[in-house]
Amino acid sequence: MASGLVALLDDVAVLARAAAASIDDIGAAATKAGAKAAGVVVDDAAVTPQYVRSLAAERELPIIKRIALGSLRNKFLIILPAVLLLSQFVPWLLTPILMLGGAYLCYEGAEKVWAKIAHHAAHGAGEEKVQDETTLVSGAVRTDLILSAEIMVISLNEVIDEAFWSRLAILAVVAVVITVLVYGVVALIVKMDDAGLRLSQRSGAVATFGRGLVRAMPVVLTVLTVVGTAAMLWVGGHILLLGMNELNLHFLYEAVHDVEVAAHDATGVLGWLVGWLVNTVASAILGLIVGALAVLVMTLTLHRRKSKAAAATAATTTRTDGIIPAPPSRAAQRRDAPADRAPRG
Repeated sequence: MASGLVALLDDVAVLARAAAASIDDIGAAATKAGAKAAGVVVDDAAVTPQYVRSLAAERELPIIKRIALGSLRNKFLIILPAVLLLSQFVPWLLTPILMLGGAYLCYEGAEKVWAKIAHHAAHGAGEEKVQDETTLVSGAVRTDLILSAEIMVISLNEVIDEAFWSRLAILAVVAVVITVLVYGVVALIVKMDDAGLRLSQRSGAVATFGRGLVRAMPVVLTVLTVVGTAAMLWVGGHILLLGMNELNLHFLYEAVHDVEVAAHDATGVLGWLVGWLVNTVASAILGLIVGALAVLVMTLTLHRRKSKAAAATAATTTRTDGIIPAPPSRAAQRRDAPADRAPRG
């Protein structure tokens, strides 16, 4: 009996070690997969604070909580089942889908750059009208669906060779960690100025620190926007670069790789850093070119049609009371006709 108990305990210990190793493997794989989606994560963290900008301070955290729960629903009920089914039955579709997501990232990044250069708002920006909370949350969750889909597909591409259940576990960990990270950072950002105001009402060094927090808030948002834009161009361009190579369009990937290797070999101990910078800059340039072309196409098609529709609507509502005048009736036309017309017969 004692020997059997010892053997059972040994088996349990082996299983525990195997489970711990499996958990470590899943954690390491999830970290690697999530790191590849860093550009989208930064952009998500930069975009979300805009949704609570016009709300009362006491409603900011509840709204962020509702958006975060919506983000988890997006990931677990829509995106995760979809990408797992694709990876299981039609894995060849993942590269084109990933490249579409990369092209969208390039478009978003290039549009932000163009908006900065041309001094106008990017699409969807600058709309200051107050919305009810349900509408606001719905809009934020729809935007999150696009960003979360990109995060999950990028992450899946890093673990595509794993078994089905390992992919499921890794992507579930990525979904939870990314959501907690993004919306935790968002909560800290939107409450930074409130905390600073409270601290500034105290005395001494604490008050000075509080005023510093308040002054730092615009700088933090600006830095987040710049870093998010650069990360979108870099990640989007890199996805396109790798995707073209996987689709047997090797010329561009090989050219960047050759320059990266040459820079690595020429710079000694700093070769790894210089090589990474070469690859990153090349990816960002490709992303900017592809994004600029997408912005041009959208400007000449969809945005132009929207501008024409808005101009037509404005032209029909020029009266100050906002009422569009009805066309005159036939009786009114006869009544207002010139009186010097010659009578018939």
